[in-house]
This record gives sequence, structure tokens and C-alpha cells, in this order.
Amino acid sequence: MTYLLIAAGVVYVLVRRFRGEPLNARDLLAPPAFLLFFGVRAVEEFHLLYLLPLVAGFAFGAFRGMTIRLFERDGHLWQRYTPWTVVVWVTSIGVSLGLGLLVGGHAPTQLSIGVSMLGELCVVGAKALNTGLPFAPERVSNGRHGAS
Repeated sequence: MTYLLIAAGVVYVLVRRFRGEPLNARDLLAPPAFLLFFGVRAVEEFHLLYLLPLVAGFAFGAFRGMTIRLFERDGHLWQRYTPWTVVVWVTSIGVSLGLGLLVGGHAPTQLSIGVSMLGELCVVGAKALNTGLPFAPERVSNGRHGAS
């Protein structure tokens, strides 16, 4: 059940970001923080074998971050995944599975995806700060964006 929830969450984030969405700090930080928290909790015993796939996952996440388009709309930042972003996602999944088989083990899925999204966060966050544009305001509970 946990894997189904994680998969549904990842698909939800992918669809939203592929369509384009306002880039606010919470939405940038929350997915990797959530996945890293539960990923670390799922680790019963950390093995050095996890390092190579995790480092590769972080690197692919950073590379994926370079493919994300940032733009201004309504006076603040928006982000959109591109077709190249999807290519990098698919490639990173294949490499992660391959490295897991090669080294004989892999970290919990939540941790692997969280580390990958952390790499993306680092690059997108740096790109966003370099634009000089403000992050989007936080959303309010009725689904509308807060006042700017």
C-alpha cells in the first residue's frame, strides 16, 4: 500500500509540473522532504551499497532540474517540466534499477526518489533565485492563490 501511495504522489507531482504550475517554496521543498523522511525511516540498516545508486539518483535529479523551464506569469515564478525532463526521469529510473542489480542492493524506493528530487530542488532552487523573480505565493485553503 505504501508503494501505491508513493507512486500516486509522484504521478500527481509529475502531471502538475508537466502542465505548468506556480513555483512556491513549499511545493519545491515538500515532496523531497516527505520522501526523504519516510525513506530514512524505511532504512533498517544502511549499506554502503546504497551510496552509488543514491549518488547517481541525486546527479540525475540535478540534471533533471536543468531541463525544467522557469518563467514569469502573474508577476511570479512558474515551472514546467519539458519532454526532456521526462526523458531524464525514465533514464534515471533505468539507471537506478541497473545499479541496484549491479551492486546487489538498493535503498528504499522512497529514499531513492527523495534523493533524486533533492537534486532537482537544488538546481531549480538555484535557477529560481538567479531569476530575481519572486516565488509564487502560498495557496490558500479554497484552492486559490494568496494575494501578492
